[in-house]
Amino acid sequence: MKFGRRKRDEVEVADAVADEVEVADTTPEVDIAIDADADLDEVDAVAPTDKSAPEDRAENGPHDETEANLVRPYVDLGGVKVLPREGLHLRLEVEEGSQRVVAVGLDFDESTLQVQPFAAPRSTGLWHEIRAQIAEQIEVQGGEVVEVDGPFGPELRAQVPVANEQGMTDGTRAARFIGVDGPRWFLRGVIAGKAAESPEDAADIEELFRSVVVVRGTTPMPPRDLIPLHMPKSTQSAI
Repeated sequence: MKFGRRKRDEVEVADAVADEVEVADTTPEVDIAIDADADLDEVDAVAPTDKSAPEDRAENGPHDETEANLVRPYVDLGGVKVLPREGLHLRLEVEEGSQRVVAVGLDFDESTLQVQPFAAPRSTGLWHEIRAQIAEQIEVQGGEVVEVDGPFGPELRAQVPVANEQGMTDGTRAARFIGVDGPRWFLRGVIAGKAAESPEDAADIEELFRSVVVVRGTTPMPPRDLIPLHMPKSTQSAI
């Protein structure tokens, strides 16, 4: 099994076999999701701290590693494990300076899902607080955002400014920001493409988000720290 470092190559993950994994520099769209944690202390202190997750999360995902089906083949990316399927393309987003993996991109059915796992407190959640921060950042950048009740609970549906090669705003693109608070972790997702432009046709990408397994581990971590991600160790790893 080979893992390439070619920028913007298309990589297919199907039938539990990853022939090659694309490693790409972060894009402006990805940076929006990453930078949303930068100034969380500025978020209104009255933001709710209860967990935000579907009532059936433990049964139907996103799963904690202790809840997942042990016999299913997963691509092991460290902080998350992804279940391969026909037509799924996997990208790792890499921070240009540090070269650390900061996000996992999943391209499927004309849509893109970016996921990031974060450490979280055991008894309280992060999504209410982080959601407010993301909305504020998008509006400051000149985008539009509305909060709706989605399949995972509260989510943001936005028109996000897109920068061209000169760094100037060149239109907007539709994006959905979703989040789920789990046991000692928070999983954030950013949906683009067809599933963001037509949420009524987003069942496949939403099911893909549900299939993600978060591996929190036992190492102490401050809340909101990114759970480490890495190149795949094995496409047949047991959880």
